[in-house]
Amino acid sequence: MTSTARRLLVSVPTLADPNFFRSVVFMIEHTDDGALGLVLNQPTETAVGAVLEAWGPYAAPPDVAFVGGPVQQHEAAIGLARVGGVDATDAWQPLLGRVGTIDLGRDPLDAHPDIEAVRVFAGYSGWGPGQLDGELEVGGWHVVDALPDDLLTSDPEGLWRTVLRRQRGDLAMEANYPLGGGPTAN
Repeated sequence: MTSTARRLLVSVPTLADPNFFRSVVFMIEHTDDGALGLVLNQPTETAVGAVLEAWGPYAAPPDVAFVGGPVQQHEAAIGLARVGGVDATDAWQPLLGRVGTIDLGRDPLDAHPDIEAVRVFAGYSGWGPGQLDGELEVGGWHVVDALPDDLLTSDPEGLWRTVLRRQRGDLAMEANYPLGGGPTAN
């Protein structure tokens, strides 16, 4: 098993699962025990300030909550925050550059003194032992490098194409794959 942690999973254009159609997933963890990630490009219409009032002023545009995946959407909220310095705290742990997980149960100023932006995810994407490895073996995902700006993109609807376009060779061509054939074709 090669870990995908701190990288992106980009769904192949033909992946028909409505939870992951044209999705970009940032992988937080991937071990022999399983994997956990967050879908970066599924915004909701719910303003962050409507559900977590103290965090609303820090919400990265668009300032709405995102669906992080199909697991525990109504029970789990995960926050990613970009901070001015990379010093870890007991409430902020770095993942990629100046972006890391943030404890949404804390007051923002107590969580980290230098928060620049936050993104809130309802639920997460999870795989059991060997499950993601099997999906990778059959070609359901492309594994590519993540950029810190991907995690808090202001253009979530364009992220799938943006990430593919910056790849080399045939993979970049997939960004032009027609929408037809997927569950949310429009």
